[in-house]
Amino acid sequence: MFLLHQYIILAILIAILINFIANNIIFKNTKNYKLPKNIIDSPPLVSVLIPARNEEKNIYRCLRSLTKQDYPNIEILVLDDNSKDKTANVVEEFASKDRKVKLIVGKPLKAGWLGKSYACHQLSENAKGNYLVFVDADTLHFPDSISSALASLICNGLDAISVYPKQIKVTFHERMTITFINFAILCFVPLGLIKKTRHPLFCTAIGQFMLFKRNVYEKIGGHGSVKGEILDDIHISKQVKRCGYRFMIFDGRSNVYCRMYRSLKEVVRGFSKVISAAFNYNFWIQSICILSVSIIFLFPFILLPMGIFIFDWAKILVFLNIMQVAVILIIRIVLSIRFKNRILDMLLFHPFAIVYITLISMNSYMQAKFGEGVCWKGRVYDVSEENELNLVKDNSE
Repeated sequence: MFLLHQYIILAILIAILINFIANNIIFKNTKNYKLPKNIIDSPPLVSVLIPARNEEKNIYRCLRSLTKQDYPNIEILVLDDNSKDKTANVVEEFASKDRKVKLIVGKPLKAGWLGKSYACHQLSENAKGNYLVFVDADTLHFPDSISSALASLICNGLDAISVYPKQIKVTFHERMTITFINFAILCFVPLGLIKKTRHPLFCTAIGQFMLFKRNVYEKIGGHGSVKGEILDDIHISKQVKRCGYRFMIFDGRSNVYCRMYRSLKEVVRGFSKVISAAFNYNFWIQSICILSVSIIFLFPFILLPMGIFIFDWAKILVFLNIMQVAVILIIRIVLSIRFKNRILDMLLFHPFAIVYITLISMNSYMQAKFGEGVCWKGRVYDVSEENELNLVKDNSE
């Protein structure tokens, strides 16, 4: 039975590797696309929309990079979402020097809305562009980030896209967890089905950079259609496909950067916010998935030395285990090369990365269901009741 188990795990890993290779081909870099001549000659207005809550440390750099875009016809709207720091002051000062930038004062959060979704909704109401680009305040943009994203959408005949920035990782905690984003997408998501099918099951996105045709955004109901969803980005991408429109994700590592978190506390809080939400707070589904990831990607590293030095395994078992480890390391090495991660991190600390994600996943469920709730940007949401989102704490009040 154990020999059969080893064959099954190896077969699963080989299937994941095949999907991983295909995804690396499908996951196109926005840098590869150029705007068609008719858009260059008569560029439509693009509204760049930034929800900002307590982003005093990030917003200046973000705005500075966006005002240097090579796309000539943009407006940049920043909504101050009841910040307690000097976010609004920074934006006002910037707007006084650049007419493309405008500050919008956010309204108090409405019941039943997630803070970011309500901020994005208000931004869309003030936007005038034919295209809407939602970006996070902690992103940094190269001069071609907007033009490349727009070209990616137009050249592929799409209605909305999400661009995955290059994630800056400094501390050990960041390096062990942030890399799991690209790892999970390229290993587990069938990217070919995102573009080719319109079934919302096959979809994912990241809210750091999302681009919509304005008419499509309005027809799907905008952020109002996902107002109570913690994973607003993924759910709005599913809404695009649910309404019959075309959606795809792109690799933006060449022209958009982002540093999501800067400490262990931020890492834990950030990932705890999203992991259980991804499983709709279903304990059994989340447990089965996390256990499966551990069995496939962690156990081979534990069993190999045990089998060699303690249990004196037969050669066939050792060989199968070595092949499992080899497949995992191949995936990690390719990821390191493509996204310029530290290869030693990937080779030496891969088991630690899986342990990090497992522990944070456990914390995510416990915090959401039995702790204070889902915490983000000074707001705490109670998600203990199914299909219901309640704001229980807001430090802006």
